Amino acid sequence: MTPTGQHSPELRAAARHLGRRRFLTGTGAAAALAFAVNLPTAGVAGAAELDAARIPADPFTLGVASGDPAPHSVLLWTRLAPKPFELNGGLPAERVTVQWELARDARFRRVVRRGTVTAHPEFNHSVRVQADHLDADRQYWFRFRTGRWVSGTGRTRTAPPAGSRSGLTLAAVSCQAYHDGYFTAFKHLAEDDVDVVFHLGDYLYEYAVNAAGGARKYTDRTLPDIFNRETQTLDDYRRRYALYKSDPDLRAAHAAHPFVVTWDDHEVENNYADDIDENGNPPEEFLLRRASAYRAYWENQPLRLPQRPTGSDMQLYRRLDWGRLAQFDILDTRQYRSDQAYGDKAHAPGPESRDPRRTITGATQERWLIDGWRRSRALWNVVPQQVTFSERKLDLTADAKLSMDAWDGYSASRDRVLAGAKSAGVDNLMVLTGDVHVAYAFDIKADFGKPSSKTLGTEIVATSIASGKDGAERPANWDTYMKANPHLKFYNGRRGYVTVALGQKSARADFKTVSAVTTPGAPLTTAASFITEVGNQGLKPA
Repeated sequence: MTPTGQHSPELRAAARHLGRRRFLTGTGAAAALAFAVNLPTAGVAGAAELDAARIPADPFTLGVASGDPAPHSVLLWTRLAPKPFELNGGLPAERVTVQWELARDARFRRVVRRGTVTAHPEFNHSVRVQADHLDADRQYWFRFRTGRWVSGTGRTRTAPPAGSRSGLTLAAVSCQAYHDGYFTAFKHLAEDDVDVVFHLGDYLYEYAVNAAGGARKYTDRTLPDIFNRETQTLDDYRRRYALYKSDPDLRAAHAAHPFVVTWDDHEVENNYADDIDENGNPPEEFLLRRASAYRAYWENQPLRLPQRPTGSDMQLYRRLDWGRLAQFDILDTRQYRSDQAYGDKAHAPGPESRDPRRTITGATQERWLIDGWRRSRALWNVVPQQVTFSERKLDLTADAKLSMDAWDGYSASRDRVLAGAKSAGVDNLMVLTGDVHVAYAFDIKADFGKPSSKTLGTEIVATSIASGKDGAERPANWDTYMKANPHLKFYNGRRGYVTVALGQKSARADFKTVSAVTTPGAPLTTAASFITEVGNQGLKPA
């Protein structure tokens, strides 16, 4: 990488020479990608060490976070950045020793685990600790320290033991365009009583952000010009995460609850599909950008070591268990998908979108999902993922158009997944979705063309945190969508999040919205609540 953070002409030429998918699969290709975005497989132990006493300002400006809770471990995260908008967060390219503590109480009178970890400059001084040997089904508090600086306190928890059937309340969130509004919903979520938060994608947006545009009022500071361009390079993505994590409400939500994260498209570029971007650039060029985006995502999220990227590849799909109550199969519907049918324009179903060779998950992930269901002993099988799973007709014509970016554009994929759920004996299926900046509640039908067909599960779609600005309780197309899709039980266009309480007899979804995001401090309202019963799928008003 050149000193300015741009990919050099030599690297671009080398990428073109490697060719399309060969660029990812060969050893030389992986090495080229790693070199292109400076991605070592581990920190460089020989790098000089910074005396933490020399750090002149608070390095914990981006907060703390935790994620992927297991019965006896949880992942803890922070990143050192005393000047978060500067290169390397304002730190020299030297490693820093960081202490961490985990306690049973918020005052750290009963510390149960502590240790040290190195923040390497190669990883943008991000810090992750897998805190092991913990008690199952317990809350903990954690913090970090370096030099004279102490981070804020985070609260986290572990999952229950393998045989437990204890209940769970989760929150699902998505789509937080910084330029569209304030993250007020996160402020309310930080105060809500939930066990874990599932972030379903679009944690950031790649578009230019400037002080003149957007819904936020930049009265507290001048927004640097470095954000007034689309993200392309590793430095761009790193700084964009710093901008988003500068939001106090987002930091509060991370500090209050463990997160389970997956991405959608805007963490890289709008509506990309595998190695194909929306602008027609050569795939090998786009993969350089994707590698930078994936690298920055890893550095800024509470993810475990198996998710660490290699070049432009990162296995984000993974499985988490909540005792015998729930199995969570977290999907990635971007990295392995076929290109969108019909030029990614809304289109009626046709030979291209119905082609059985098309996939939204890739064959390997699809087999992994169905095999996991066959082995599942959980009461609820929950699939946190990105784009609308249920059929969603966009008009009232006989040959209604569908979204080619959602599962509607990959109907063979959906058919295989639903057939796999049926063959595995999955009785209580729930899909959690983001992406569309509105809240939906769907019954998943065996045949979407026949409203009387069997209901195979439910889909809960979380509205955006801020994307789309304030929205409306009833969007202009509300009547059309409700009439065209009889399996659609709820539709709301405000911003917010959804909570789902999973129990032994039923699950309850509460759709929570704020009246505005273009001005801060809006109150939270529960717009609607629904219940689906164990063994009797189908959404009913609570």
